[in-house]
Amino acid sequence: MTVDTSHNSGRTRPGTSLAEPLRNVRALSREMVTHFLETVASCRTLPGESLDGDVTSVTRMCLELAVSMLDGTDAPEKIRRLEHAAAQWAREGVPIDTVHRAMHEGFRLGLDLVMSAATGHPHDDDQELLVLRRGDYDDLVVGARIVVDILDTMTSAVSKAYVRELRSVVREHHHGVHTMTSALLAGHPSSTMARESGIEIADRYHVLALAIPAHPEEANPAVDRTVVARRKLRRVQAVLATVGDTVLSLLSVDGGTLLIPADAETVDLDRLVATLSQAGQVPITAALVSVATADIPGAADQAHQLLDMVHRLRLERGLYRFDDLALEFQLTRPGPGREQLCTLLDPLDSHPELLGTLHLHISNNLNRQRTAHALHVHTNTVDYRLKRIAAITGFDPSQASGLWYLRSAMVARSYRDQPDSAKSVVPQRQPG
Repeated sequence: MTVDTSHNSGRTRPGTSLAEPLRNVRALSREMVTHFLETVASCRTLPGESLDGDVTSVTRMCLELAVSMLDGTDAPEKIRRLEHAAAQWAREGVPIDTVHRAMHEGFRLGLDLVMSAATGHPHDDDQELLVLRRGDYDDLVVGARIVVDILDTMTSAVSKAYVRELRSVVREHHHGVHTMTSALLAGHPSSTMARESGIEIADRYHVLALAIPAHPEEANPAVDRTVVARRKLRRVQAVLATVGDTVLSLLSVDGGTLLIPADAETVDLDRLVATLSQAGQVPITAALVSVATADIPGAADQAHQLLDMVHRLRLERGLYRFDDLALEFQLTRPGPGREQLCTLLDPLDSHPELLGTLHLHISNNLNRQRTAHALHVHTNTVDYRLKRIAAITGFDPSQASGLWYLRSAMVARSYRDQPDSAKSVVPQRQPG
């Protein structure tokens, strides 16, 4: 609540304004800055030019604003100047807690001066309680309300301007990251773009295609699935922000592309994907291709094709490098070889339980126990079905050669049966 000071000029009964002790703003502002250095530790870390220039001038501005309000006059210009200063602090990275702490310390010092002058006694915590006349007490109550209003006005002006500017800085940075990432993926980065965005272009990059599955709550009809999806994405982006400014990303709620400088040796990519999964509360899958900067467009397309293949083969979630699935990737290329491989599994079309068991068994890295658990059957049943597959197709999944053909046929067949399941290389960015 804002106190209306238009009908009270903040004067004591003898006619003396409560603002009198604050009128020598130049001397008092220098005294306050010295006080800040002694009482606010974070102020001592500010550059000398900030203390001698901005901090002193803003302190003087706050004192002038306080004097105006105590005199019962409006000071919109002084408020605008205070907001401008707060915006500058946000852009320069001065912590908001430092700003608020200094403001409250200055306010405390000014309040001591005002109250001491109003009572006619110097402020002393050990001093005996003053006995005031009823009129003097009423004047002090009115003055205290005005003083609270002053603090409210200053704090609100600083906080709103600081947050508004900080959001603007974040939007600019995100725009710069988006522009640079898009340019790299398109193969058109420039030194001018790098300079304007403040992002240094590396010689080589790890290109990661990410698939972010839906959060379980997105299927809950009682909640807004859009909100759940965006919160999931924000948690993932928060983790990426801790990795550093060198990580570039274009992400939507269901995945996207990351570009990480290949010389960033401190980034453990396997751990990063695991951490992103933990933050998003969903099992994220990623495919990795490492290339020179000029080859990023083709690598991004390749990484997303590799990611698509991981999904087609129903492989476990995690990070897959191109070397891990190079053979499978080659089998996806169109041609007579792929068409011939597709036919190897045709005899199983009339036995869906056998085809499903084969898919699951291969995706579980041939672990019989895990396959049996997933199918809710005994391991002996899994063994029986694998023998039936060998008898029907002529390829034994328990033998290296038979498994190679069956796995290759699964890869080729997945592209015949699902030709359009590949994800976009650069998904649309979510608003906000």
